[in-house]
Amino acid sequence: MPEIQMPKLSDTMTEGTLVSWKKKVGDEVTAGEVLAEIETDKATMEWEATDDGVLKKIFVEEGGKVNVGDRIAFIAGEGEEAPAETNQAEKEDEEGGEVDKAQSDAPVKKEAKPAEVQAAFEPKQAASSKEKPESGRIKASPLARKLAAEKGIDLTSLKGSGPGGRIVEKDVKSTGPAPSASRKIPAPAPVISAGESARINLTGMRKVIAERLTESLGPVPHFYLNIEINADSLMRIRAELKSGADDDDAVKITANDFILKGAVAAAVREPKVNAAFDGDAIIHYGDVNLAVAVAIDEGLVTPVIRSAQGRSLREISAAVKDLAHRARNKRMKPEEFQGGTLTVSNLGG
Repeated sequence: MPEIQMPKLSDTMTEGTLVSWKKKVGDEVTAGEVLAEIETDKATMEWEATDDGVLKKIFVEEGGKVNVGDRIAFIAGEGEEAPAETNQAEKEDEEGGEVDKAQSDAPVKKEAKPAEVQAAFEPKQAASSKEKPESGRIKASPLARKLAAEKGIDLTSLKGSGPGGRIVEKDVKSTGPAPSASRKIPAPAPVISAGESARINLTGMRKVIAERLTESLGPVPHFYLNIEINADSLMRIRAELKSGADDDDAVKITANDFILKGAVAAAVREPKVNAAFDGDAIIHYGDVNLAVAVAIDEGLVTPVIRSAQGRSLREISAAVKDLAHRARNKRMKPEEFQGGTLTVSNLGG
């Protein structure tokens, strides 16, 4: 059975971040089971195993970022063994940035490394400079660092369960927040002094969002129209639909649903709106594939309601609620983010 490689989960994806593993080494895996959560340039989504077997090896720990096509794990069939992992410990140090270059260049006995790193995390030896890297960095995955910062947890107080004693997400999650973290305070606020600044690295999704917004604003001419409408009739119809719905009806029509339906009707009436510029031509689309902006913790995604011109108000309402729910719970498929011809974003009440 071949090694599992970082999949290409979107048309523009070049690298991915392994957010979390849903299986651990030694677990049996069945095709279709969720194996891991992967952050792409567009969203964080669950990734399902494609083969049955036993998870024999994990090459990329939680928080690790690798290029599309790089190996991340190995699922073995009956009688198979995982391939040898060449210089993997040195690779982890390079990716995690926990040691200085001088240290990484120095010859290290592979069999001694885990013990040395483990000793660095023993609280009783924390004061000894021999057990810690000279750089003072703690060996932890990026995701573990982020989570620890949010919870106000000192990483030096934790013992890592990852390879070589590396602190991973589950180590931080199993620790309660520090007393000083009882108030919800933005992370940079308590550590930035006057005249100083802080650099916060972007997630893959936020980086792509910034790039796309810059690209769209630069070469594309913009114009803005503002109109004021009387929504009395809309709100009256909404109230009638709401009062006529069954008590157990999970689909409640909102004002936003009416706006989505109205945007689709307008695109059908004025098909030139449902179009895109493509270098030396303009593409007119036969279907109104309605993209709806959904805010999630990591940023903003735009799942697509396909062929929305053939859907009723209630069907659009049900579709957008389903897509938003699955987007926030990381259960969307890559193709459900692609192919939108018209986008609607709600700026708030």
